[in-house]
Amino acid sequence: MKEPLLIDLSKPGRKAFCFPQLDLPRGFDQALPSLPAALSRTKPARLPEVAELDVVRHFTRLSNLVHGVDNGMYPLGSCTMKYNPKLSEHIAKMEAFTQVHPLQDTATVQGCLSVMYNLLEDLSSITGMAWGTLQPCAGAHGEYTGLKMIRSYFQSKGEGERNKILIPISAHGTNPASAALNGFEVVNIASNADGMVDLADLESKLDEHTAALMLTNPNTLGLFEKQILLISNLVHRKGAMLYYDGANLNAIMGMATPGDMGFDVVHLNLHKTFSTPHGGGGPGSGPVMVKEKLRPFLPKPDIELSDSGYAYRWDLEHSIGKVSFFWGNFLVLLRAYVYILRMGSEGLRAASRHAVLNANYLAARLSPAFTIPYGKRCMHEFVISLEDLKQAYGVTALDFAKALIDEGYHPPTMYFPSLVSEALMIEPTESESLETLDAFADTLLALLERAKQDPASFKLAPRTTVVGRLDEVKAVKEPNLRY
Repeated sequence: MKEPLLIDLSKPGRKAFCFPQLDLPRGFDQALPSLPAALSRTKPARLPEVAELDVVRHFTRLSNLVHGVDNGMYPLGSCTMKYNPKLSEHIAKMEAFTQVHPLQDTATVQGCLSVMYNLLEDLSSITGMAWGTLQPCAGAHGEYTGLKMIRSYFQSKGEGERNKILIPISAHGTNPASAALNGFEVVNIASNADGMVDLADLESKLDEHTAALMLTNPNTLGLFEKQILLISNLVHRKGAMLYYDGANLNAIMGMATPGDMGFDVVHLNLHKTFSTPHGGGGPGSGPVMVKEKLRPFLPKPDIELSDSGYAYRWDLEHSIGKVSFFWGNFLVLLRAYVYILRMGSEGLRAASRHAVLNANYLAARLSPAFTIPYGKRCMHEFVISLEDLKQAYGVTALDFAKALIDEGYHPPTMYFPSLVSEALMIEPTESESLETLDAFADTLLALLERAKQDPASFKLAPRTTVVGRLDEVKAVKEPNLRY
């Protein structure tokens, strides 16, 4: 059933809460400033009148219509939709943290500052970097911040002519967007037949105008760039920097560090790798970690520890300035810190090992029936192509994903990366059990057979959702958000 709005459930006179009788003296409001006539209401606001039980049931029903990690598998490639431990949620709700104001005197928030400082130390160790900032509120925000530091670094050295960012064609779309936002020219780098960076194309485009090469490793095909040290040497010999997109860090966490690979800047996604809730627009957190040469350019204030305790440090001469409120999304930071403490170094390594194992198990189950263009062995995710299915039966990746919704699963990432035709990118994460992986694989195989027998039925999917198949292109181009 389609869930009505609260205004549709409204009945005159019903109330969910009654305010107590006003006990202030008469006339107290005469001293309050009055609203301008143009802003004053001529009639009461049209607000729903509903009982408390109506409100509770309404939002409970809405929550049951939403798919999340807590109620089903969420194999959204390159997004790492892992389980969010409830211990982190419990601590993030403690009043000792939720009632803190960011502008309190530092002497009264030493506990919160210690969380942030220790988290920066842990993230520095995990990434092989010198230090970082917790200000950015999303991965793309982290990209913007990291590239802004790179630009400021080269300007400070009198190398303002370095205005190009090299980006593989398989990269996340936020990479070129963040580069353009910082005023850089974007230059695409081709992929070779193995899905890796094409070294010949890279060398031909590296020059004195190159500021940085942006990479994620493993890349968006779920493949580890085996030539990463050679790539790093090529980039650094030209005086440029290597930027690490941390979207896929969950595959190597504790097993290898971007620092050892030669990266100079790393942005992380705490809402992916470090198990804090995300989706639906936030909240997120995208810390940026840097090598020592970029440390003076970090956003200010920094956090430092002295004999007198934790304090903010504002005297960063080359700082790019604030990019957000300097606490960042603090409760997301707190959740990530709890996760790291609870897991420990061996637990983080185990998470990456299981993420890779789960992805390879699924790929092995599916490879006899589905086309995996870049081989059966992968890291944390892999990409299948439904181009053959589309050509033979007219069933597209979009049709297949919609049918998967009717089976109780969130679809994988669709049509990305673009170098795979009719792509579905699958990332099971370490959270899922063998039984869940087998059930998911069985469902995909059964759908493949049904697509061959009854392809027309896929054009009507999904059937079990409230609104059915949406016109997604129209929704993007002509959004109608009014009731």
